Amino acid sequence: MTLERLLLLAALLFAVGLFGLLSRRHLIGMLLSIELMLNAANVNLIAFARFGASDPEGGALLSLFSIAVAAAEMAVALAILVSMHRRRRTLDADEINELFG
Repeated sequence: MTLERLLLLAALLFAVGLFGLLSRRHLIGMLLSIELMLNAANVNLIAFARFGASDPEGGALLSLFSIAVAAAEMAVALAILVSMHRRRRTLDADEINELFG
């Protein structure tokens, strides 16, 4: 694998995630799309750590930190979604307006 191919893979992953985020109305699908976008950023971090950096461990550690933060964010988001589903009986983004105040 070359750096260009890894960057192309990351760009495709990010584009698919962005398309999914903008086209979905279901909140679980939106969360999965955000996760795809975060994985694209991780692919970029690892690619630049492997091919471009003088300290390759730094990119790998930053990527692991990013994965840990993404896991914590998903846990909190899923807890909020379960709470919203119990109250409103739907996960459609257009019908949920409780967070607007």
